[in-house]
Amino acid sequence: MLRELTEINGVSGDEGRVRKYIKEKITPLCDDIKVDSMGNMIALKKGTGETRHKIMVCAHMDEVGFIVSDITADGFVKFKPVGGIDKRILLTQRVVIDDVRGSVDGVIGIKAVHLQTADERKKVVPMDSLYVDIGAKDKADALKYVAKGDSISFNSDYAEFGDGCIKAKALDDRAGCAMLIRLMQLSCESDIYFCFNTQEEVGLRGVRIAAHRLGADIAFVLESTTAADIPFVDDCLRCSVQGEGPVISLLDRASCSDKYLNSFVIDAAKKHGIKYQLKKTVNGGNDAGAIQTSANAVRTCAVSLPCRYIHSPVSTVKKADIEDMYKLMKCVLEEINDFCAKE
Repeated sequence: MLRELTEINGVSGDEGRVRKYIKEKITPLCDDIKVDSMGNMIALKKGTGETRHKIMVCAHMDEVGFIVSDITADGFVKFKPVGGIDKRILLTQRVVIDDVRGSVDGVIGIKAVHLQTADERKKVVPMDSLYVDIGAKDKADALKYVAKGDSISFNSDYAEFGDGCIKAKALDDRAGCAMLIRLMQLSCESDIYFCFNTQEEVGLRGVRIAAHRLGADIAFVLESTTAADIPFVDDCLRCSVQGEGPVISLLDRASCSDKYLNSFVIDAAKKHGIKYQLKKTVNGGNDAGAIQTSANAVRTCAVSLPCRYIHSPVSTVKKADIEDMYKLMKCVLEEINDFCAKE
C-alpha cells in the first residue's frame, strides 16, 4: 500500500488521485466519509463504547512538487516550486507533468557544464534558470501535452534497499496516510475521526478548514520529520535518528505540543516496550500548528517517522520505525478513553 501511495502523484492542490485511492481503501472500514470543498476527506470510525472526547487522527495527502508557469518558444517548460524544495537537488531529475488529459514525462535541464562560465560553475543554479524538457520541438508542440497550471511531480519509483530501508518520493506524508488506513482496521472504544488533509505543504491550508468544521478536542498528527543521522551533523543537531522509533515533537515553528497528551503517548510507549524518541530541534512544522489554534483550540500531539532526504525524490525511511509507529498509535487509540476519563 505504501508503494502504491507514493507512486501516485498528488502535488498540493492536486490531490484528487490520492484521495480516490484512499477512499476505495477505507470505505469498507468506516461508518461515514465526507469530502469538503478543500478536498479534505474525513472518515468516521465509530467506537464500541462511550466516547468522552472528539478525537481526530490526521495525515496529509499532498506532496511537494512544481507547477507549470510558462512554456518557451522552443517548447521548454518553466516552473515554480510548490512547497519547500532545495533547488540544489533539481538538476537532471526526472519528472512527470499531470493534467486532466493525462501525463507526460520530462527531465529538469540546464545548459551543459561545458557551456557555463567559471563563475556559474561555482554557484547553485537558481530555479528560474531551470526548465523541464519534454522533448517538444517548439511551443505549439509542447502545448499539445502541457498547459500553465499543470502539476509537476518527481518521477521516482518505490524501492527497498539496505537494512530494512525504503526509498520513495512523497513519503511525507503518504507514510502517514498508509498508517491511518492501517489504524482504521482497529476496533476502539472511542469514535475516531480519521482526516486525510490537503495542501499542508503550502501553509497547512486544508486542515485549517477541516479542524474548524470538526471541532475536535484532541488531535494526533502522523507525519514525517527530518532524520539527521548523517555525516558531519553534530549529535545535538540530529533532530531524529532512524531506527530509534517514532518521533514525538515538543515544539516547532508551527505548534507547541500538549504536555499532558505527550506524556500519555510516552507512557504508552514505555508501558508496552515500544521504541520512541523526542525531537531534538524546533525546525519545521506540520498540520498540528493549524489544528491547535482552530475553533476553540485543540490539544495536539505530533508523531513522526524519521525521514532522511525529506522533500526529495529519494526520501528514505526504515521499516522498523514504521512498525514501531503503528504499535505506538495502536496502543494510544485503544487507550485514549482512559486518558480522557482523567480530564
